[in-house]
Amino acid sequence: MKAANKVVDVESIESAISRGAEALPVSLDSKQIQQLVALVGLLGKWNQVYNLTAVRDPHEMVTRHILDSLAVLPYLRGDSLLDVGTGAGLPGLVLAITRPDLPMTLLDSSDKKLRFVRQAIAELNLEQLSVVQSRMQTYQPGQAFAMVISRAVASLSELYRMTRHLLTNDGCFLFMKGQQPGSELDEFEHSSHVQIESLQVPGLDAERHLLILDNNQLTD
Repeated sequence: MKAANKVVDVESIESAISRGAEALPVSLDSKQIQQLVALVGLLGKWNQVYNLTAVRDPHEMVTRHILDSLAVLPYLRGDSLLDVGTGAGLPGLVLAITRPDLPMTLLDSSDKKLRFVRQAIAELNLEQLSVVQSRMQTYQPGQAFAMVISRAVASLSELYRMTRHLLTNDGCFLFMKGQQPGSELDEFEHSSHVQIESLQVPGLDAERHLLILDNNQLTD
């Protein structure tokens, strides 16, 4: 509980983000670093009441949430992105800070978590972001997205089944996972088309993988 009430040391958090981004490597300007520092502060503040994430320590938030989300930045392509099951806005808020040119929609069914997301969007001035409260399998957008991303939400087969209607014909799925999902791949009908990228997150002693699936390679 003490960790939940820990005051964010802005200077040390800023340094941790800067060092981590450089190690990835991801280029951040001073405004983006300040926005990411502010996001860590908001997560810590809201987490005391809303239990948004099990991660309580601010420096651990940098590693497990900020840098973990930044690690997928080089793989973004296309002109729109949908973050399904965004929860506390991860990775969507982090990606929006670093890609202010890219329209994004953050989708979740939890009103509690989306209240935080909306507040973060307002305080961080992330004008290109939209928020939708819905289940992914029932969400019907006016226009499909060039990218659909998720972070440890469900199995590969389930994610594909629930989100395939949300992606353009030439779009791509970006599924963030921990350990390389052997059994998930075995059960997935399009496993031969899955591109697996190993992600190195600075300061994180755990496996991270990104599963990429191009929609135009699928036949059904």
